[in-house]
This record gives sequence, structure tokens and C-alpha cells, in this order.
Amino acid sequence: MASAVVVEQEGMAERVFRGRAFEAVVWGMPAVNFELMYQAMVHETGGGFNQIVYWSGLPDWKNQTLTPNPDSIYLIAFIDTTDVGPVVLEIPAADDGSITGTVMDCWQAPLEDVGPAGVDKGEGGKYVILPPGYTDELPDDYIPLPSDTYSGFALLRSILRSGSPEDVAQAVAYGLRVKLYPLAQANGPPPTAFADASDVVFDATIPYDRRFFGSLDRMVQREPWLTRDKAMIDILKSIGIEKGKPFEPDAKTQALLDDAAAEAHAWLDARYESILSSGFYEDSQWALPVTREMIEGMQSFFANPDSYPVDDRGVSYSMAFFSPKHSGTGSFYLLAIRDQDGEPLDGAGTYRLAVPADAPVNQVLVGDDLRSGDPRADPEHAAVEPLLAVPGSENERGRIDRHLLRPREPGREEGQLGPDQPRKRIRGAVPVLRSRAAAVRQKLAASGHREADLNASSRRL
Repeated sequence: MASAVVVEQEGMAERVFRGRAFEAVVWGMPAVNFELMYQAMVHETGGGFNQIVYWSGLPDWKNQTLTPNPDSIYLIAFIDTTDVGPVVLEIPAADDGSITGTVMDCWQAPLEDVGPAGVDKGEGGKYVILPPGYTDELPDDYIPLPSDTYSGFALLRSILRSGSPEDVAQAVAYGLRVKLYPLAQANGPPPTAFADASDVVFDATIPYDRRFFGSLDRMVQREPWLTRDKAMIDILKSIGIEKGKPFEPDAKTQALLDDAAAEAHAWLDARYESILSSGFYEDSQWALPVTREMIEGMQSFFANPDSYPVDDRGVSYSMAFFSPKHSGTGSFYLLAIRDQDGEPLDGAGTYRLAVPADAPVNQVLVGDDLRSGDPRADPEHAAVEPLLAVPGSENERGRIDRHLLRPREPGREEGQLGPDQPRKRIRGAVPVLRSRAAAVRQKLAASGHREADLNASSRRL
């Protein structure tokens, strides 16, 4: 009898442990997402905090951040105010280029947007990221960004005029005009340190195993506890993560952590598909990839005392990174993972996407679902790629309707792309320009083998 009780207690302890580790994955997703990008910079480029990693060409499969756009030059400024105090991010005026971007804390909560869609309105500006509790006055020509965390990052996209080699080079040169330096050195700023990641595998995909908790521990050790998250202190302590103490799980604990992370992965995937089952429009498969409650929470630092959508936040940062301070000013995304019959998009299938004339869309992208798996196993198909740009390639009716998603094969037509593995899911994302959408009623249609449409009627975006 005594041994049965011991077995029962051990089983209960393991169930509780897995449950708490599961919750740690969901809760900690945005911080771990950030930490993985930072570690990729450190390990692959030799860079570090208060430096900028950038891509000197358009992203390809080696850029394994989550869902990067393939039509922009990316720069990521990793910021840490722990030792140097306030840090200045200088954005150049939008003269011979333009940057769309946002400064965020380490939980990816937006501090402010930059560039033409941000505070500086394209005139350029000196944004100062302030450490927690900083109260000193700043000169009038600085834009203060108080932060509750010491580390964070700025995601910056240098926008292309076109995909020509000359315009790509121009966008890179413009991006390299960004400056990053401590405020204490503002009178004589040192040269900004840039690290080019174009030729390395910049792998920031989420590892759903014990490695996730190692990344989470690094964040706990580095950052202060936010009041809203203090309920997690004991939960993390019970799985071995405690501020000021080493994280050293034994073999049995590692196995339990692996199990919990795998279960969280499955749950996040299911919830992701559930979120996308609610169409942005009636009778549509196009959907917002995030919930409105999560967007409002992130943009307000969860100011609503009755709302803290940790589950939705975990889903969002399991498949993407970045959050704008103001939705729709720089870009706006709809996403589809199913055809009009509700069937998952299949890498072995053939689909037709029809974009009517004057649709409030400036680009259509398509790519593999990178939420799971090892991207190096299938490098040709592991990155989001441009399917078409709008306007462009229009027929005599002004409608773009001859762009296909189908298995890759020699001699494929331009506009045909997609993974060649049967039953491999693909993901299509549609950035929508809000500025072009006033009082517009249009339709986007994607059809499969039976010429069935996936409709999205746009009224106001």
C-alpha cells in the first residue's frame, strides 16, 4: 500500500511539473523568441548588444527568423541599457530611402514606431531607449522611449523601390545610415557596429524541447520581474528556473521538459489554426493572424486590468516576431492557410490566386509554415517568397489571376512556386495597405483544382 501511494504521488508530481512547464512555454514565448534571435546574432555573426545585425541582400532560406518578408532589407538593432544607460537609435530622414520599423522591449511590446509611419513622420529622429526607472531629463531634440526591461530590439525594414540590384543596393546603403550608440556618448558617437548575416544560417526557430527553457532562464536572469508576471515566479521555480540560481536540470527533468514543450507545441499549433478559422470577412478564409485583444494588449502594455491574453500572445510569437505600436500605419496583414472549402493548403496542390484590379493590396507573399521542423532539411522551400506584387502582371481586365502555387519542377513558369513535398502545408500572407483601402469593396480569390474560390471581400481595412 505504501509503495502504491508513493507511485501515485510521484505520478502527481510529474503531472504538475509538466503542466507548469507547459504554461512556461506559452507565457515565455515572446521573450524566448527575442532571445533566440539575439543568440543567433551572437553565435553566427560575432555581434552583441548595442549593435545592429542586417542582411546585405534580400532574405533567402538562411534567414530563419519567423516569417520574414522577402521584399525588404532587414536590420535588427539589439539594445541593452544595463551597463551603458540610455541608448540612442537615430533614424535617418526619408530622403533617398524609407524605413518602416518599431522599437520593442524584450517581451516584444512596442515602445514606438519609427520612420514615416512613426513619430518622426519621415523627418528622421533620435529615439532614446530608457532603462527601467530612468527619470533624468533629456534634451528637447530626443524622443524618449521608457522601457520596463533593460534589453529589447528595433526591427527595421529598409523599403525597396523595386527588386532591381540597384534598388536593393540603395536600400542597404540607406539602412546603414541608422545609428546606435549610448546617450552618454552623444557628443561624439562611436561608429555603429553592423554585422552582416546574409551568408550565415540565422536560425531563430523555436526549439520545442529542453533548449526552450535554457533560453527562458537566460531571460529571467537578465531582466527584472514585471508586476503583471509575478505569479510566474513560483511556477518557474518549481521547474528549476529561479533568478540568481543556475538552471541545471538532471536527465529525468530534461525528459519531462522535452515532453512539456512538445505538448505545448501541439497545443499552440491547434490554437493557431483555430484563430485563423475566424475570417476577417464573412465567408472568407483570409484572417488576421492575431486576435484583437492581443494586439490591444501588446500596444498598451496590457493596460486593461481585466485582460492579459497570454495564450494568444504565445500563439502569435510561436509563428512570427514584431508588434507595431499603431496597427495599419506601416503595413497590415491577412493570412490564409486553407482553401475555400476549408481544406489546408497542400504543398502538392495547385492553386490559383486572383487579385482584382485596384484591390487594396500591395503585395502577396507565400511560404512554408516554419513553426516546426528543421529548416535546413529543406532549404529551398524554407523561406517566405514573393508570389506577386500588386500592381503588376495585369491582364486586359486589370485583374491578376494567373499566378499559381504548385510543386517545383524544372522549367516552371514565373509565378509558380511552393514546396514539392505532398501534404506539406504552405502559408500565404497578404499585406494590405490601409491607406489604399478607404471606401473600397474588392474581392481576393484563390482557387484550387476545382476552380473553387477563397473569397475575402474588403470593405474598409
